[in-house]
Amino acid sequence: MDKWICTACGYVYDPEVGDPDGGIAPGTRFEDIPDDWVCPLCGLGKDAFEKMS
Repeated sequence: MDKWICTACGYVYDPEVGDPDGGIAPGTRFEDIPDDWVCPLCGLGKDAFEKMS
C-alpha cells in the first residue's frame, strides 16, 4: 500500500499503521479514509497530501 505525505507539514500517512487517534484503523488505504479526515499534525485536509514514490 502506498504512503502519503502532507505537503504542508511532512506527516506521512502509512496505511499499515493508520491513524488510531483519528479513528482510522491499521490497514486502511488512503483512498478509503473519509473525506472529512484531517492531518493529525497540522489539520489540513486530504487534498494537502501527495502519494510518495
